[in-house]
Amino acid sequence: MTDTQGISSPAQQSGRRRGDRIVGTSSVMRESVDQATRAARSNAPVLISGPPGSGRGHLARSVHAWSGRSSVPLVVFSASGTPGDQHLRELLGVAGSAEPLVDGTRNGALDRAAQGTLLIERIDRLVDDAQRAIAQAIRQQSFCRVGDSEAIPLRARILATGDEDTHARLGGDFETISIPALSERMEDILPLAAHFLAEHAAVDGSEAIGFTSDARRWLVEEPWRGNVRELSERIRLAVRLAGDGAISAEALMLATEGEEVPSFKEAKRAFETRYVEGLLRRCNGNISRAARLAKKDRKDFYDVIRRTGVDPAQFRP
Repeated sequence: MTDTQGISSPAQQSGRRRGDRIVGTSSVMRESVDQATRAARSNAPVLISGPPGSGRGHLARSVHAWSGRSSVPLVVFSASGTPGDQHLRELLGVAGSAEPLVDGTRNGALDRAAQGTLLIERIDRLVDDAQRAIAQAIRQQSFCRVGDSEAIPLRARILATGDEDTHARLGGDFETISIPALSERMEDILPLAAHFLAEHAAVDGSEAIGFTSDARRWLVEEPWRGNVRELSERIRLAVRLAGDGAISAEALMLATEGEEVPSFKEAKRAFETRYVEGLLRRCNGNISRAARLAKKDRKDFYDVIRRTGVDPAQFRP
């Protein structure tokens, strides 16, 4: 789940999104959601920390969606998606006098958030000057544009996401909510898997009906080093690969007992074959339609078919 659209406009606006519901049954996740619910009722700055892919941004958006500011769009600034020498300018804005070649003052993300919420993704990636400026804005409830000494009232609420060590570096300027790694809340894996299956199948137009028993077993056994993001992406690919029916452990590319680990080349070829077969099955052997679903040029897709040795004719009615 990147929030930046590019260097020139690293902040984007987004409202309440489909899927704002938090999925999880573990006690640690329930505690995080309870903290987020309480935080939504206040205007205090909030830092949501945890490992990459754990759902920090999703929970931050939920805090905004549950708050009294939900009717105002959320402005998102991605620290990791913006060059460090632009952090201060993009957050605070720039006075016209500081950029003589630019006509007029340029507002930053704090200005654009106005009475709403500014979410700073990966605040731990902000350069030191920008981190200090945000901390100062929170304490003084005002900020100055780059190149200007006029104090501007801070009207936006600030939410931030970062790694587990961020709170120690930023001091006590934020209320904190911590999300543990997926491997530390195994009770959440199957509910999350079912949620993502329904979500991705709906987008893909498939009728996935669940997971095979082997898939359910290995979903729980998998270490999920990429956390919730990896689980979602694996299921998204499995839906495209398997189409209708139950999702197998093989479609999820999960290891099974006694299985010999293939080389990267073998695994890539096996994935291509399963992917092509799944697409052709859905498209009744129609290569042009399958190429469109794969978002590939028809000739390029035909080259993939030839490389895998799959015969489209076997999928035609």
